[in-house]
Amino acid sequence: MAKARRVGAILPSMQTHGSMLSPCSNFRLRELASMYFTMVAVFLVILVVAMQGLAPSNTHFPYKVSLDPQGLLELSWNVSYPEQAVYFQILIKKFRFGLLFGMSDRGEFENADLAVLWTDGHSSYFGDAWSDAQGQLHMDSQQDYQLLGAQKAPEGLYLLFRRAFSTCDPKDYLIEDGTVHLIYGILENPVHSLHAINISTMYRGLQRVQLLKPDITIPVLPRDVKIMEITTPSIVIPSQETTYWCYIRELPDNFTKHHIIMYEPVITAGNEALVHHMEIFQCTTESVNIPHYNGQCDSKMKPEQLNYCRRVLAAWAMGAQAFYYPEEAGVAFGGPGSSRHLRLEIHYHNPLIFRGRRDSSGIRLYYTDKLRSHDAGIMELGLVYSPLMAVPPGETAFILTGYCTDKCTQKALPEGGIRIFASQLHTHLAGRKVVTVLSREGRELQVVNADGHYSPHFQEIRMLKELVAVFPGDELITSCTYNTENRSNATVGGFGIMEEMCVNYVHYYPQTQLELCKSTTDPGYVQRYFNTVNRFNDEEVCMCPRVSVPQQFSSVPWNTFNKQILKSVYNFAPISMHCNKSSAVRFPGQWEKQPLPSITKTLREPKPHCPPTPEPRPAVPVPINLGHFRRG
Repeated sequence: MAKARRVGAILPSMQTHGSMLSPCSNFRLRELASMYFTMVAVFLVILVVAMQGLAPSNTHFPYKVSLDPQGLLELSWNVSYPEQAVYFQILIKKFRFGLLFGMSDRGEFENADLAVLWTDGHSSYFGDAWSDAQGQLHMDSQQDYQLLGAQKAPEGLYLLFRRAFSTCDPKDYLIEDGTVHLIYGILENPVHSLHAINISTMYRGLQRVQLLKPDITIPVLPRDVKIMEITTPSIVIPSQETTYWCYIRELPDNFTKHHIIMYEPVITAGNEALVHHMEIFQCTTESVNIPHYNGQCDSKMKPEQLNYCRRVLAAWAMGAQAFYYPEEAGVAFGGPGSSRHLRLEIHYHNPLIFRGRRDSSGIRLYYTDKLRSHDAGIMELGLVYSPLMAVPPGETAFILTGYCTDKCTQKALPEGGIRIFASQLHTHLAGRKVVTVLSREGRELQVVNADGHYSPHFQEIRMLKELVAVFPGDELITSCTYNTENRSNATVGGFGIMEEMCVNYVHYYPQTQLELCKSTTDPGYVQRYFNTVNRFNDEEVCMCPRVSVPQQFSSVPWNTFNKQILKSVYNFAPISMHCNKSSAVRFPGQWEKQPLPSITKTLREPKPHCPPTPEPRPAVPVPINLGHFRRG
């Protein structure tokens, strides 16, 4: 593999060169001396940055996102896995009287972990704080947000600070893999103390990112790489909060087979806070006559044929960087058996209802006709889109599980197996957690991908920290946790936004015929559940043949007994397996009434790493000298 930079490095690499040593010099002495001076050099660099308060160059902070829709706050960050810490840099473009920044379970301002900068009009302070259930701020007795510097610049005020992944402070948020809900607030008036800050009256909001980006090597692109931009043709973003825009683009005539080896976002300047996520789909070859279209995806004028453009070629979400394929694989497009039609879909999030904003955003594809060793494929894991899988109302954490069984992988995977390198988790609005685990012979081996703070409003393809090898006979088990506290009726599986899904789109190589490996509970056992409800409840669930499963679920009286019985059915009833080829035809075999996989050994929950407990000290803020900083 070619040499390339690593995205997890906080500081530039440094080398220590000593004087020439005689052949008789002790090798171990040289080694110890080199290690010592290297450590001293790195410590001095970190110390200088912290003391000078300089805003590091952008190369130190490869990840960047606008926190607010107006673009007043710009967050940059980097991850140090050796230190188990995240370095944050916030650019406050129009500084008023302070900033609130932090993390919470789902973006709430109550029970949040916060870093706060505030001024009383004369003096400024920085501190690690937390909010209680009423939103009142308190100084944390353990100061874990470590201020490294504050620097004035023509573009605004830079604030640089550090935070360990895990602090083992019960008031602190545990930074984990997956989605992190960031919250922010801008103080418009001076305050004399932390307790005087009123969260409810400030300009505030939330942003979702994946903080812990994987520390992987970025492949070097070949010199003859080709570039294609799929962008909207200068459209006007509708003046509404949510818009999905669709645009059809055709590949050139006689476009031969190529491999996409990288892609990155193209965002129109000024619209960085409005473009939420984007996807490029390739249409099916069965739909030859795809009409040109440039308009809203839910418009009545949208051609029906666009619904057949569902094969994902590229996907980007706010906060994501360029996506690189492994050097040994690429996504095939073009050539015989491949449609020339591509559909670009952009989700615009415009909560401030800006008017007249023109946009030409999209995705830039890097591709080559020098085909790589493997075609990359996408496999769909989880639950079949079926109303048989339902979540009762009023649930805080109801779990549904879908299976890709050993029988299916034995039938469909090559002897050498496949290698999963990326994953995109997906549910609808009730989804809260998603996890896929690899199991072999009844023993859970490793987590493929997991998101304990999953949000359906932030879905991106995520590179895995390491390749996951899956062999014939292995099982892939995907579980989704749902919250229906605010719903009065059952939520059934389906395509509608108020229905639910539980899916993991895994990206892997080499590509196989297996495109869908999912399950659903056997229909007969769901009908037995309705019979049981009738037998033990006064209210009758209609069993008429003409009544659909969703209608039957809607008439269930959702008491504790009925909820527990449904949960038990899903935990022991046999399943119907969908072991499907890309043609939607199942592989040969018996797939109905299959037993649930038996798991005899589960993975242990990882324990947070706790840094050394700091010396006890008063919970007081750190004074900051901002001088006569001009306020916006």
